[in-house]
Amino acid sequence: MPSGHIGLTLPQNRCSLLRAEKNEGADAVDCEVGVGTSKKIRPTSANSNALKLSCELLRVFISEAVQRAAAIAEAEGVSKIEATHLERILPQLLMDF
Repeated sequence: MPSGHIGLTLPQNRCSLLRAEKNEGADAVDCEVGVGTSKKIRPTSANSNALKLSCELLRVFISEAVQRAAAIAEAEGVSKIEATHLERILPQLLMDF
């Protein structure tokens, strides 16, 4: 695993297990979400161009967040970006995007 990356594993929930067992194409699978509720799981897909655009938007968003947080940290004389720096820039960053 590359340095700086966090390895995450997603837990298998009942819905994903049912979907894997049935392996149905277009049919929806009923899954219990809570008491008295249900949720339909439908297969989804994304256009490759839409996926590329979404990835680029996320890359630019993260890059901008890091640059703005670094400017705040530098103004405070700190060499490391901390969570408080990100908390301070997020409201304006979200409005800009």
